[in-house]
Amino acid sequence: MRYICYIWLIYFKQVKGRIYLIPVTLGGDNYQKVIPAKVLDITKALRYFIVEDIRSARRYLRLIDKQFPIDDSVFFELNEHTADSEIEHYLKPLSGGSDIGILSEAGLPCIADPGAKIVALAHTKDIIITPLAGPSSILLALISSGLNGQNFTFNGYLPVKPSDRSARLRELEKRSGEGVAQIFMETPYRNQKMLESILSTCHSDTKLCIAIDITLESEYIRTKRISVWKKDVPVLNDKLVVFVMQ
Repeated sequence: MRYICYIWLIYFKQVKGRIYLIPVTLGGDNYQKVIPAKVLDITKALRYFIVEDIRSARRYLRLIDKQFPIDDSVFFELNEHTADSEIEHYLKPLSGGSDIGILSEAGLPCIADPGAKIVALAHTKDIIITPLAGPSSILLALISSGLNGQNFTFNGYLPVKPSDRSARLRELEKRSGEGVAQIFMETPYRNQKMLESILSTCHSDTKLCIAIDITLESEYIRTKRISVWKKDVPVLNDKLVVFVMQ
């Protein structure tokens, strides 16, 4: 009897599904340029998804496979409005052996993305997490900036209130002066205000990388000192932008 129970436990562990961290394009339709073929195959085979936004997830799946069976797939939404108490049942398909994919709206999940909540929960339940390779605007901006890739901090979104934002920028600039590259971002419609705050708050010798629309046809990545940026201020509204400061 003990032997039978042991075999059953082994079988249960074998049939438990895993979570795939699925990369998504940073925009545009040329997904083959940035998503590996093996990753596309895995994504197309999944039928359970935990997503930041259901509509954008469905659009992406139909982009990579025009015949993707949307109606036969299950989508659980996980965003800033999702209560922690709601997410545990999202893992239920795993117990039946089904795999689940986590998708952000763009790039890699769990970076500046609420997917980290479900991954943290999965670790407590001994569920296998498998990250898949794909684009990250944050890392691509850093490696393109010429700033310190050995020591850096991603700060997410800075405060919206101008005075609080300026105070935060001064704090980040101080850290960057100690050799730690500081990465941050803003929503597209507030990008110009962010740049104005940077140019009015930071020292003229501070270096700033502005990385726009990474991997898209309109990609633009430049690193200049603040004093140089002030002479030629780019228009950033409605662009996907990552800032790197040092």
